[in-house]
Amino acid sequence: MHGILNIHKPPRWTSRDVVNRINRFVRPAKVGHAGTLDPLATGVLICCVGSGTRLIEYLQQMPKRYVGQFELGKTSDTEDLEGVVTEIVDAPQISAAQLTAILPEFVGEILQRPSSFSAIKVDGKRAYKLARQGAAVELAPREINIYEITLRSFEYPRFEIDVLCGAGAYMRALGRDIGERLDSGAVMTGLERTAIGDFRLEDALPLDDLSTESVAANLSPLASAVSQMPQITLTADEVNEMIYARGIRASMESPAVEVAALDQQGRLIAILTRREDQRWKPVKNFALTLE
Repeated sequence: MHGILNIHKPPRWTSRDVVNRINRFVRPAKVGHAGTLDPLATGVLICCVGSGTRLIEYLQQMPKRYVGQFELGKTSDTEDLEGVVTEIVDAPQISAAQLTAILPEFVGEILQRPSSFSAIKVDGKRAYKLARQGAAVELAPREINIYEITLRSFEYPRFEIDVLCGAGAYMRALGRDIGERLDSGAVMTGLERTAIGDFRLEDALPLDDLSTESVAANLSPLASAVSQMPQITLTADEVNEMIYARGIRASMESPAVEVAALDQQGRLIAILTRREDQRWKPVKNFALTLE
């Protein structure tokens, strides 16, 4: 089995739990996921099977859409309800108009300090593991992209937002920063990932429906992982060249560092990059997968 699986992750499951469950039905094929969802969160979890695991980095770069629920007037060491929640004494009562007015400040290319309880590695260890052991974890702010924020509902102290963002954005941290900007606190009370690129929640396979047959029926082709990359279509001769990892198209100009090379049936054959001899050669080669 090789491909991309769109799973609807339920609450209380870790992303690793989901991977382990899928493993039961696809052994000996490998399985990996393309973006952690916390146990509190639900929604789209993209899992890669077989040679699809080699495409995780491309899926991780796809834009993501979330619907998040938050509560003002509180803080948490984990920035959600899973941690130690503290109520802020004399927290201001924020209006919907005040919240709406500051949301545009968080749209665009912004700096965000990730949660200390994130999966980011610090000296080879996950930050959340260090934080749970009582270590002081302070992660440096990093540049992220927020493309859209829409206020979906507001009833003080609770609000819900719809966010379209790029890779590396943390919704818990976004809620924290919104709360701080309003001189209040804010903790995340719920989160649902509704899309990653073209993978939508309404098309996701419920975890309870997993079986060898349902996995096989719902595996998207490898090409779905690179749908947002520049693409070229190979000739039959060029597909044969990929089998031997040879370079092609020295005269082809492209501003992209990498391009996805598909055959005439739309199957992913390779990810190509330009080498010193000007030929485009595979950095990831799937030609033999199709044999």
